[in-house]
Amino acid sequence: MGRGVRVTDWLVLGKIVGARGLQGEVRVHSFSDFPERFEEAGERWLRSPTGSPYPVQLVGGSAVPGKTALFWVRFAHLTSREAAEAAVGLEILVPATNRPVLAPDEFYVPDLVGCAVYDRGTGQVLGKVTAVVGAGQALLEVQDAAGRTGWIPFVEALVPLVDVAQGRVEVDLPPGLWGEPHNLK
Repeated sequence: MGRGVRVTDWLVLGKIVGARGLQGEVRVHSFSDFPERFEEAGERWLRSPTGSPYPVQLVGGSAVPGKTALFWVRFAHLTSREAAEAAVGLEILVPATNRPVLAPDEFYVPDLVGCAVYDRGTGQVLGKVTAVVGAGQALLEVQDAAGRTGWIPFVEALVPLVDVAQGRVEVDLPPGLWGEPHNLK
């Protein structure tokens, strides 16, 4: 990976949340839908909250039994419990160009940012997606033309159409969920 890669060019796969055993194995909380990211050996990058990414070799890993988003992972440079404990809090990254190819009806959640949000019934533009907030259930953070921000639960019943290629999200909202003074800030 060459110099000059911007931080925004990275995908965060997960975060190191604990140490396991004496040989440097770590427990990782996954943000990825692709378990092979933590099971297959190869180059990954680590980054602290205030640092720059640096390359490391993932030796292998496996899912923690009974836990859907936790993995035991081994990195070549972590060879002791102390080293593993020092790595807690680091993010695991890959270059954004290393995304798996998705089916035509699939999309990456971060790609929703910047999409225009349309009311399905009226065709009116409500605003643009400025963030996807994880709050148990994901919420689309939408900013309207006046600069006010509101949140729409990201569920199929309310967001029946997502077309990232066209930069379009259509919503079918019940009365009172959008546009009222109490739900826009």
